[in-house]
Amino acid sequence: MYYLFGEGAVLHEFIDNFTHNLFKPLLLFFYAGFLMPMLHVKLEFPKAVYQGLTIYLLLAIGWKGGEELAGLEPHLYGQAAGFMLIGFCTNFVIGIAAYTILRWTTKLRQVDAATVAGYYGSDSAGTFVTAMGVLTAGHIAFAPYMPVLLAVMEIPGCLVALYLVAKMREKGMDAAGNMPGETGYNRFREAMIASPRHVGADEEHQELEEELSEEIVEEELVTAGAGNGKVRSTRSHSSTTVTRSSAGSSGRGSKPVYGSGSNGSGVSSGGFGEKFKSDDEMEAMLALQEVNLNKTGDPEKKKGGSFLSPTLLHEVFLNPGIFLLFAGITIGFISRLQGEKVTQTDDALFVHLFHGLLCIFLLEMGMTASKKLKDLGNAGWQFVAFALAAPNVFAIGGMLIAHAYSTLLGQPFEIGTYVLFAVLCGAASYIALPAVQRLAIPEASPTLPLAASLGVTFSYNVTIGIPVYMMIATILTKYAPVAAAAAAAVAS
Repeated sequence: MYYLFGEGAVLHEFIDNFTHNLFKPLLLFFYAGFLMPMLHVKLEFPKAVYQGLTIYLLLAIGWKGGEELAGLEPHLYGQAAGFMLIGFCTNFVIGIAAYTILRWTTKLRQVDAATVAGYYGSDSAGTFVTAMGVLTAGHIAFAPYMPVLLAVMEIPGCLVALYLVAKMREKGMDAAGNMPGETGYNRFREAMIASPRHVGADEEHQELEEELSEEIVEEELVTAGAGNGKVRSTRSHSSTTVTRSSAGSSGRGSKPVYGSGSNGSGVSSGGFGEKFKSDDEMEAMLALQEVNLNKTGDPEKKKGGSFLSPTLLHEVFLNPGIFLLFAGITIGFISRLQGEKVTQTDDALFVHLFHGLLCIFLLEMGMTASKKLKDLGNAGWQFVAFALAAPNVFAIGGMLIAHAYSTLLGQPFEIGTYVLFAVLCGAASYIALPAVQRLAIPEASPTLPLAASLGVTFSYNVTIGIPVYMMIATILTKYAPVAAAAAAAVAS
């Protein structure tokens, strides 16, 4: 009991780490940003500044990781490669597990559950960088190859989401993202209204499209008046769009379904209105990309084709976030082999500026997380509970897997290595997945995944999760030490 509660005990250490972590400058900047939307502070964070900070942080951690990787002892390369493979497989399993949990515990449509699961099967560069900052400030060591795992473990979630949605399309998912048995499912009619009118289409086709559009508007308005749906129609010179913001029954029973309407606009919006544009532009900003606009000024949603199409594979493996990480790692690795090492303690760009720029980055992330909270309103408390519970469950599972690998190798890992691997397993993407979603899964809600990953999971991880993971890693290594470490302790 003294080990748990006495001075210098694990819980005493956790409380000390927790209170100190809450008031570190990194977190204070995050709190400041989080409060801005709540207090109606009229600050618009420039998109170029956010993307510049993200590019800098990705290159900085990649460069430092590459230099450290080049300096590894030869026997550690096999350990690093094995850890990368384990990390990839772990996040793939996490993506499948997240989808299963979401399907049975929440009110999401299948396409939205698959997309959210993809976010959780990936990782978060922002959470990883914050954890690195906390560990560095606390002088807690970690394996030098962990930034490489950040790049590798971003990919599985993309593959999980694409695979699940591809199977849904094979089973008859309509153009609005509804599966047979879900509210509003009507493959032919939804496709007619959702598709843009082609230039030069014959008059007969145009008249048929208008008739179908008007018929469905009337039909859905009658349904909404009689039951539990809420429908809004918007007409422009080119087409009529019907949007839904709530509910009916999914394939299992009569629970409500939340997600996008015929244009994938999400819970709290519909049609190609301002909210939809804002969501799409926010996705593009987070993904370090631009939004392509069609002739009417609306964001274009492209369907990516087959699961293994070259376009999709390019987006999965060469999206901006992953490319920048691998570029930084490669540059740092080659530079170190050539005898040049820039990330010394006196380096101005990659060392002195790092924490200051990370603070500004967390200010913006706090603003974005706070704005995303409102999108959780209609998704149900089960979805919010998932976003809170998922980081703990997946992070602890990740630490157990890392400890099993350490035991298998007979080589103890540093506490920081456990914490960073826990963060990679327990965080959710906001860079790679938005890019893949906009290209390949236009039917899914653009708001729900980011509301969960940024509004809840990111906020939890950077404030509470990191010290919790540190405590669990400390308990794990002390109660179940790796053989080599236990032998050394006995010898001393």
